[in-house]
Amino acid sequence: MDYAARKRFYDRLITVYGRKPVLEVLRDPALRVHRLHLARSNRRDATIDELLELARTRGVEVREHSREELARISKNGRQDQGVAADVDCPRHRDYRELLIPAPPTRLQLVALDRVTNPQNLGMIIRTLCASPLDGLLLPRSGCAPLSPLVIKASAGTLFRCPLWRCESLPAALAEFAAAGVEIAMLAAAAPLALGAYRPPPAVIYVLGNETEGVSPAVAALARRRLAVPMANGVESLNVAVAAGLIAFRPLLATPG
Repeated sequence: MDYAARKRFYDRLITVYGRKPVLEVLRDPALRVHRLHLARSNRRDATIDELLELARTRGVEVREHSREELARISKNGRQDQGVAADVDCPRHRDYRELLIPAPPTRLQLVALDRVTNPQNLGMIIRTLCASPLDGLLLPRSGCAPLSPLVIKASAGTLFRCPLWRCESLPAALAEFAAAGVEIAMLAAAAPLALGAYRPPPAVIYVLGNETEGVSPAVAALARRRLAVPMANGVESLNVAVAAGLIAFRPLLATPG
């Protein structure tokens, strides 16, 4: 495997940590587990025995580490319980694959800008996985990490949802805009209602932070600003609810 292919493979891995979440992953035959990581300090008990047996029957490589090494792998030494697993998610890819070799002529994505609540992120992932959209553009920093809380809130759909990863959301959106993709953001005071918007074939909808909304750097790239009309003095919707309105808009707008 050459460097580029190896990087693509490791970029699509999600590290799940904690004994119960890793057990659930290994028990699910639909999920591809690349590697099981265990701390050498783990005491052998029924859970560890089941983890090892599942790994053996599924042909999953097992590696043992010091407690410090495992904490670096899980990125959460306080909660990993000495157990982590790398799950292969083929639908998690680099955003640049949408731009190379040619800009997309049809594309509908939702992008998240600093959405930090793991329950919101999980619910958004579940919604998009069930929708006709092309997935979620998600920066590796600034949003909630893909933790067991996100997996639980997504009802396991995190492993199946098309996720397009980027390092910097403003930089990625700038590339999409340069390729002719329209950037649209939700904003409470926007003059155009979401229901009245007639999107072009290629569009990315941006949802912002639960408190502060879309960041100035991202807002500067948005050609369209859209609002969800509110009643009874309510100022805004939960970001996961707003994602649902966007995600199923293509179906709701279809006659008949």
